[in-house]
This record gives sequence, structure tokens and C-alpha cells, in this order.
Amino acid sequence: MNLSLRANEKIYINGAILKFDRKVSLELMNDATFLLETHVIQPDETTTPLRQLYFVVQTMLIDPRNAGAARLLFDRMLLTTACIFEDAAVLAGLQSIDRLIAEDRSFEALKQLRALYPMEAAILASSGQAPQPRLDPSIPGRAFVDTRLETQFA
Repeated sequence: MNLSLRANEKIYINGAILKFDRKVSLELMNDATFLLETHVIQPDETTTPLRQLYFVVQTMLIDPRNAGAARLLFDRMLLTTACIFEDAAVLAGLQSIDRLIAEDRSFEALKQLRALYPMEAAILASSGQAPQPRLDPSIPGRAFVDTRLETQFA
């Protein structure tokens, strides 16, 4: 597999974080678990159930040593998330994601999770449960906080 990275872009390969000071092309010659920086979300971006599930799957890829614990968390969160949604397309997507994880195809599961984001946003907006971020100056480095979701899914 050939990958092209921009200067200072990070890539996570088998738990290691690599960063190059200039544009570079990489060729992976064997199977490797990797994640591009553009697909990584930060903890403060886990503002919805699907983004929280994404974060757990991402953790399985980025930190292979703790993938077992993250997998247990994924299983619990998947059940909880499936109970939140009634939409058939979202539920089918979650079932597909569960199958991909069982087949150790985490990268593809992340891709499917990202594809569900627009449906989730529409469902949350129509039910009046869309995150309403508010400014919280007491937390450095985090301009917006949705305390309702933090307590609901903590």
C-alpha cells in the first residue's frame, strides 16, 4: 500500500506515531494497522453516541496493546448505542460495523461509522437532542462543552 503524507502530518502505524518534517511517500510492504491523522478524532470531539463509538474503535487501532480492553468497551457501547436509535439504516450500519470489528477490519468500521454521522445528526436534530455546545471558559483548551452528553455517556 502506498501512502502520501504532507509535511508534519502524522500517521499511526501499529501503535507508533510517525511524523515527517517534509512531504513523504510510504510504501507498506506487509500487513500493518494504520490510521491517518485526518481520521483521528480527539476526546473533546466525541459529542454524539456514534462519535464515541468511533473513538473506541480508533483506540483499538492506535493502541494495539490495549485493544482487548477497548474491544470490551466497544461491545458494551455498541449495545447501548443500538438501543438509542430506532432508524433502520443506522441499526443496519451498526450491525455491519459489529461484523467488521469481529473480522478485525477496524479501518473499514471507522469508515462506515463516519458515513453514519449525517444520519445521526439529522435524527438528533429532529428529536431536539442535537448537541448544543456552550462556551465554557473554565476549561482551558476546550472552547465548547456539551455537559448533557458528557454526563449521559460518561
